[in-house]
Amino acid sequence: MLQLFKTYLNCFNSFATKIINMNPKTMVVIFALTIAFNSYGQDKFKFSGATLPEEVVYTMSDDTVFNAGLLFHAKKESTKPIAIIWVHGWGVNFYSPSYVSIGRALAERGYTCISVNTRMHDLANVQGFKNGKRVRGGGYWGIASDQTKDISAWIDFAQSKGFKKIILIGHSAGAAAVRIYQSEKQDNRVFGLVVASGSVDPSPPIDSSQYVQAVPLLSDNKGEELIKDPKRSFPSYISAATFMDIANESPEHKDFFGVHITNAGITKIQCPILAFYGTRDDIGNENTLELLKTSIKKQSKGPESVTTTMINNTDHMYMGEEGQVAEVITKWIDDILKSKKN
Repeated sequence: MLQLFKTYLNCFNSFATKIINMNPKTMVVIFALTIAFNSYGQDKFKFSGATLPEEVVYTMSDDTVFNAGLLFHAKKESTKPIAIIWVHGWGVNFYSPSYVSIGRALAERGYTCISVNTRMHDLANVQGFKNGKRVRGGGYWGIASDQTKDISAWIDFAQSKGFKKIILIGHSAGAAAVRIYQSEKQDNRVFGLVVASGSVDPSPPIDSSQYVQAVPLLSDNKGEELIKDPKRSFPSYISAATFMDIANESPEHKDFFGVHITNAGITKIQCPILAFYGTRDDIGNENTLELLKTSIKKQSKGPESVTTTMINNTDHMYMGEEGQVAEVITKWIDDILKSKKN
């Protein structure tokens, strides 16, 4: 122990001597960089443990893709007859800390919740094997349009647990997944749809430089080859197959809420919708929510009701305000139930 202390002391003295003898300009640069790096650190987050039963669960889609999820059980004596399915955003997964906290908060309020993976979870994953070949998924390699198969499997799973009504929630990129699912399937088991910090603006035009790279790769059966995304300020990649799936998205899905078009995807959704953002550094704000509402109103038909709100004092992931998110969701559900009784 004494030798270890001496070694530490020698290292500290050596570092201190270098700092004292350092050029003042260099010291200023190091100080500025230290502040900059520290500013990118996450806020401290107090993570509470589970108070109710939880279990890891699995489903398999019709095209044999396995997905995992976390089932948050409500108390048996207070369990509501509606289950909530929470679909993750881009590059993350069902066990992201704020998702777990929201799931627990919903269960404590009597709503069974399942935080689920789709084949788009994380930056990359192995979603299975086909003809002896590995099939990749995730943000870089997944085919987003195939998520409807995963969501359908999760709704089937919830139904197998005795739930005939489902609240389908999609966070961030997951918001696009759930709204497209309901637009395409018009699943009468979906009692309500929540788009949590999802995009409202139409998808931007496809990048021609990526398109000319992707087309020959797909022609050569090399859809898993990565191409660089030039729009990002940091190194970012996407597979040729993933890019072409985005490029081939239908116009009604690209401008889902009908900002610029009529007969948008939203016209095929009839169930109530709830939309919200965090008030701090989220991808949208109150103006975005107003755009969503006015765009929907211009359409010939659409959801039976549209409710919007802001989640105070939190960011895109709702860290630290998960209880507030759960309260907003459960109050919205309770209001719908009351309105249907009257």
